[in-house]
Amino acid sequence: MSIYESVKSGLFFLLSDHVKVGKAPKDRLCRRADVSRDEMQVPVLDTEDAWLAVEGPVSIVELALEQRHIHYPLVEHHSVLCSLLYAVMRFSLKAVKPLSLFDSKGKNAFFKDLTSIQLLPSGEMDANFISVRQQFLLKVISAAVQARHAVTKDKGSSEEALTTLFGKDQDWPVLALDLAHHLQVSEDVVRRHYVGELYSYGADHLGEEAILQVQDKEVLASQLLVLIGQRLAHAVLRTQTREGLELLARLPPTLCTWLKAMNPQDLQNTEVPIATTAKLVNKVIELLPENHGQYSLALHLTEAVEAIAIPPL
Repeated sequence: MSIYESVKSGLFFLLSDHVKVGKAPKDRLCRRADVSRDEMQVPVLDTEDAWLAVEGPVSIVELALEQRHIHYPLVEHHSVLCSLLYAVMRFSLKAVKPLSLFDSKGKNAFFKDLTSIQLLPSGEMDANFISVRQQFLLKVISAAVQARHAVTKDKGSSEEALTTLFGKDQDWPVLALDLAHHLQVSEDVVRRHYVGELYSYGADHLGEEAILQVQDKEVLASQLLVLIGQRLAHAVLRTQTREGLELLARLPPTLCTWLKAMNPQDLQNTEVPIATTAKLVNKVIELLPENHGQYSLALHLTEAVEAIAIPPL
């Protein structure tokens, strides 16, 4: 079977199995082709004079060189589709139509002979496609963080069990960034969403590491301020106790109004220690320049976490 037939057959079963019956195909069909490397130069075959008169079958190397050259951009195009389908099946994503992430050029290039030159998408993609692709990648990131949290939350899970479940799995944040590059989606948007999801699940130690990869840290800081507000709103407003009301009375009125507007239900984990949230507030202050419009809010949040940490006399 030729490379073209293998890829065509694999993609056909990927699409038919998932779309028609919702079953994941065999693992061998999900393996991603390595098409990121440069195409190799045709090797020069030097033959000693003594072998020129020898008769026999054509060597495997010569047969390989006689094959038509593969059009690598087309292989890469199919590889992106395979990765998208793999993500859909790995996390059982609902209401996702993988082919809707491609325009007419992209769709028409699928399942064609890999040695042919096809008209592939180029230049700036339509904004609607970019938006749909971005939402898909963010959904993949959320599902990946949720899947790992579901396992680590189980206190009975051993290190061996975690390795079994994730040791051979894709590094989904890295794969999502790779897909973002090919799909013309902002990689930094994906990075910031990953950081936000980690903090939403209370994995602050992982979030601190992921922050280092984010480029626009001011935008990230603004997003994290909302998350901090949701944590504090849960801590202060979840019960209308006398202590909680006294705490609100000690906070600036604008901060109280802001906290009341927060929705703690958006958090995946509300039981984060206040000391951990205080550390996040300090991190946000580091990320924001002093002339930023939300810098004063971040300072007020420092006062808020201190007031929550120190009970009233």
